[in-house]
Amino acid sequence: MKIVRIILQVLLPLVVLAVAANLALTMIEAREEPATQPVEVTPPLVRVMEVKPTGRRLTVKAEGTVFPRTQTDLVPEVSGRVVWVSPSLASGGFFEKDEELLKVDRREYELAVIRARSAVAQAELTLATEQEEADLARKEWESLGKGKPTPLTFREPQVAQAKASLASAQAALDQTEYDLERTVVTAPYTGLIRTKSVDVGQFVSRGTTVASVYAVDFAEVRLPIPDAELEYVDLPLAFRDQQDQTQGPKVTLRTEFAGREHTWQGRIVRTEAEIDPQSRMVLAVARVADPYGQGGRRGRPPLAVGMFVEAEIEGKWAGSVTVLPRSALRGKDTVYVVDENGRLEFRPVQILRTEREQALISSGLKAGDRVCLSILETAVDGMKVQVVETEAAPVPVS
Repeated sequence: MKIVRIILQVLLPLVVLAVAANLALTMIEAREEPATQPVEVTPPLVRVMEVKPTGRRLTVKAEGTVFPRTQTDLVPEVSGRVVWVSPSLASGGFFEKDEELLKVDRREYELAVIRARSAVAQAELTLATEQEEADLARKEWESLGKGKPTPLTFREPQVAQAKASLASAQAALDQTEYDLERTVVTAPYTGLIRTKSVDVGQFVSRGTTVASVYAVDFAEVRLPIPDAELEYVDLPLAFRDQQDQTQGPKVTLRTEFAGREHTWQGRIVRTEAEIDPQSRMVLAVARVADPYGQGGRRGRPPLAVGMFVEAEIEGKWAGSVTVLPRSALRGKDTVYVVDENGRLEFRPVQILRTEREQALISSGLKAGDRVCLSILETAVDGMKVQVVETEAAPVPVS
């Protein structure tokens, strides 16, 4: 019995394992193979823009500071004590052309005029006396004289000297009268006082600057333009043998003042004689008329000297270009075009100009082409894509 019990304890587990293994093998062999399905690749979703070539006015942007076209240092032409100063003669004061701005004590110059007139009268008397004596000498010689007379016989040197003395006295009178007129300093043009350095009671000397002024008929802005931008705009370059000065392109000046943006219209009137040796830029000068007038716009500040402005210069006309977002460029000169079958095509293009947010394409695209705007992590020429949105082309600036 003991032997049977041992055999059962050993063989029974082995039989159970054998049966279980056989059952598992039978189940594995009897199972059905799962059906295989093809792998579906979903095309990436992209946004596109339909190409619409059109004309566009190119512009060149620059920045500069306003300065006066005409500025002058007021200098008295006579010396003396200041006895009167115009209320307009103050920093920021406006004045009109020929307006009296300052007066110097004129009494000394009035006395000089009196003395000069006396000298003229004395010279006239001397000349009249010499001419009368010359006439008497001629009559005496005609009645008594013999031979050829000398110039001294007719007192010609004395008459000539008297005439020269009269001319000198008259010149001195003219000078004193002119000095008397110059005791009043007048405005050379309509303008604005920049600085003032004189007041009543102060003694001024001839040639001393008493005020700095500038005209308000025009203001100018020096605009540096890079060499690469010159092909987009017609600047009035000056040549020595050029007779007719052509009118330059229009310019729009913008600045922000008191929390609002304001604009002025002007023109490029010239380019400066030299190219900046450090920046290698051409300096174009824009001119704006009546910078201190409101120009029909209430609330607009004057285009004051020293104001920093941004300028947009009207450039050449591009007859047929395609305007794309700059982000649509792939590499230097390639875009992705989605064809009618929904596949990508790598298309090389000719870039006319790149701006801050846009690129102007001159060739390589035709009307109706769909340019891919979406950024694809992995793009392959000819890959399938799915268009989800078609954006409108940017509106051209004419």
